Amino acid sequence: MTDTAQRLAEIRGDVPPRRHNARTIAALTGNPGCTRRAVLDSAGVDKPKLAERIGFPSRFGQSRFAITRGNAFEAQVKADGGVELLRLVAERLGVPVPAGATWTDLGGADDLPDRHERSRAALTAPGDEAALFDHPLLGLDVAGRRVHLEPDLVAARLAGRFHVVEVKSFPVIDGQADPAKVSAAAIQSAVYVLALRELLAAAGHDPELVSHEVVLVCPRDFANQPVASLLDVRKQLLVLRRQLDRMARIDALLADVPAGFTADLAADPAALTAALSDVPARYAPECLAACELAYFCRHEARGHTGALGRPVREALGGIADIGEALALADGVRAPDPEQAEAAALLQAAARLRADALAANPA
Repeated sequence: MTDTAQRLAEIRGDVPPRRHNARTIAALTGNPGCTRRAVLDSAGVDKPKLAERIGFPSRFGQSRFAITRGNAFEAQVKADGGVELLRLVAERLGVPVPAGATWTDLGGADDLPDRHERSRAALTAPGDEAALFDHPLLGLDVAGRRVHLEPDLVAARLAGRFHVVEVKSFPVIDGQADPAKVSAAAIQSAVYVLALRELLAAAGHDPELVSHEVVLVCPRDFANQPVASLLDVRKQLLVLRRQLDRMARIDALLADVPAGFTADLAADPAALTAALSDVPARYAPECLAACELAYFCRHEARGHTGALGRPVREALGGIADIGEALALADGVRAPDPEQAEAAALLQAAARLRADALAANPA
C-alpha cells in the first residue's frame, strides 16, 4: 500500500471505501473547489453515515416511487429489442432508421470482470452496421480507484459515431423539462461519454468517435409516450476532467489537511465535527442538492457571505463576514484598499434599497 493509500485508509477508518457510481462522480463537479469534499470522496468515506453521525443527516435521494417509475419507463422504451428506441434516436440524429440494427444485452450478470470484458469486446469489435448495446459496463479511474459505470444504452455507428443514450422518467411538458433535472442528466451522461472515450482509446480507436451529443429520452407531457432530445455535454466534459485530474493529484490536497485528520465513523461525534472543521470547505446553497454534508457545512458557514451563494461571494471578494459587509454598506466602517470595490457595490445597493423603501413605505 502506498503512503497516499495508507493516509486515505486512515482518514476513512476501518471500513471498505464507498463505491462511486455515475451519480456520485457527476456530483463531484458541483463544487470542484471544495477541498473537504474532494478529500472525503477520494478516501471513499461514507458521507451519508458521517453526516448522520455528527447530527446533520442528509435529506435528499431518489424515492422508491421514482425508481420504480424510471425502471418501468426504461423497460417500455426498450421493448421489442429497442425498435422504438432505435427509431427515436435515429430521427433525433437526423439519419434514416437503419434496417437490421443489432441489439446486444450486456447487463444482468454479477461477474463484473466478465461483463467488462464482454462490453469491451462488443463496443470495440470492427463493423459498419448500426448496433444498440443495452447496459454496457464501462470503467473510470477516480482518485486511484476503478469505478464501474453502466449507461442505459449506447447506440453505435449511427451517423458514423457512438452516442450515449440516457432514459429518464421526468416529463417534457410543452417541449420543456425541469432545467435542474436536465442539467443533472447532462453531467451524468458526460461521465459515460468520458468512460466510453477512454475505452475506445485504450483499444486504439479514435475517442472522438464518441459524440459529445447525448440522446436523452423522456416521457412527453403527462403520458408515457417517449420523446428524444439532444444534450451537448462538451462543457460538462471539461468540468469533469478538471475535477478528476484534481482528485488524481490527491497528494497535493492532503498536504493542506492536518496530519491527524480522520473521518472514522467509530470516532466520537464531537471529535469528528472538530476534525471536519479543520479541512477547508466551500459551501454554496447549491450543495444542498448534491452533497450529503451540505447541512453541516451550511451550519458552519452561517454568518459568512459564502452562505448567500457563489455570485455574492465572488462579488464581495475579500469580505467573508456578513456583519462586516453590512458595516461597509452602512458606511460605519472604512474599507481596506482591497475591499474598496466591493464596499462601493454594497453602498450602492444600500442606497437603492433606501430609495425603494422611501418610494414604497410599508
